[in-house]
Amino acid sequence: MPHQSPYLLYSDGNGNIFEDTSLYAVGRAGWDAFPIPEEDWIELPDGGNLYELPGRRGIGIDVENGEMRLCEKGWAVAAFIPPAHTGLFLAAYEALPEAPMLPLFCYTAAGWLNEKTYVAGVRIEKDIRQECAGYDDNKIQTGTEYLLESFPHNRLVKHLMEKCCLTYNCPAARNFSLSRWECPVPASPACNANCIGCVSFQPQEEEITSPQDRLTFKPTAEEIVEFTVPHLMNAPFPIISFGQGCEGEPLLMWETLCEAIKEIRKHTRRGSININTNGSKPDAVKAMCEAGLNSIRVSTNSARKDIYTKYYRPNNYTFEDIIESLKVAKSMGAWTSINYFVFPGMTDCVEEYEALRKLIQETGLNMIQWRNFNIDPDWYLGQIGVVETGELMGVKQMQELIQEEFPDLKFGYFNPPMERIKGNYEADFAH
Repeated sequence: MPHQSPYLLYSDGNGNIFEDTSLYAVGRAGWDAFPIPEEDWIELPDGGNLYELPGRRGIGIDVENGEMRLCEKGWAVAAFIPPAHTGLFLAAYEALPEAPMLPLFCYTAAGWLNEKTYVAGVRIEKDIRQECAGYDDNKIQTGTEYLLESFPHNRLVKHLMEKCCLTYNCPAARNFSLSRWECPVPASPACNANCIGCVSFQPQEEEITSPQDRLTFKPTAEEIVEFTVPHLMNAPFPIISFGQGCEGEPLLMWETLCEAIKEIRKHTRRGSININTNGSKPDAVKAMCEAGLNSIRVSTNSARKDIYTKYYRPNNYTFEDIIESLKVAKSMGAWTSINYFVFPGMTDCVEEYEALRKLIQETGLNMIQWRNFNIDPDWYLGQIGVVETGELMGVKQMQELIQEEFPDLKFGYFNPPMERIKGNYEADFAH
């Protein structure tokens, strides 16, 4: 924590970033800029990056007179904060009319003080499974070659190694190449939602581009079983997870997944089988739990139906279905989480807080994964038609209030392995 507010950062448009010592950095929540409490600043974690925000002027507090004004020296700057951290404020800026749309990343408030970059964030998860320091490129290359040789006819292994691991540097695929922890299992080329900020598919007419390509085939149960069984048998703290950023909605492939789960469990009882999903098909969730699914993580941008629907634009399912999926999974003994997209100013408004409390009470939720929302803030608020966000409580205060009211509810960023689910939740497995 710095002893004073850090200074505003700006970029010259050529990849160089400077501090403006005439302005303190501030943060944004919803449409408005706010001073950031000193205790909310942390040093930029390893694996974080700074971005220039073209066509946008940073907002800061004048060091002399304490008033907010724009920095005219260059473009605004934001931070990407790495997994396991949740942003508390967005970067504060004013967009010029010609400002281009920002790509699908998170834009956390950042500042500079005493030769250090600071960001407005909190470490929400101790697990080190996606930390930069834990990836050795030579070992990843060796592991990738070994897997491609071991499973020469498996289209999923080829997709995970050649595309996800080597092309996109997907942290989960890289962990699979190193035979450890959570192994991704993309399963569905199709989706039944039309999320505004979809990371794997955007219509041609949108000016936004997806950071990766979507899976183009339907894997068979045999292909899934072939590489997941050895992973569950040999990896430390193993998880296999359906539902990845490079696919559509895995519940659309539920019959294949049920078949795969039953077959996997004939070979090994070890590890956890998880699905990351939009929760759109409660009956499919029930069938998968009967087959042996251990945990489910349902993604949502909001606990409020109207905000959810405007973002997900669901086909043939409703917000009520996702609540029902969480209830069904919980009633059948599965671990239930929500993948909760944190957007300061929306997530921490009083109305959202009340809706989240209701969701937790209604579903008996086990865990909230407080994930940073990867989206252009102005575009998102415009697309869902939010002009006024209402009274705000601050992300940190909201987290504290939720934790106080629901002491058994876990906070984190990743799907927990079976060892945690079964009780030793605080153990630091990844070291």
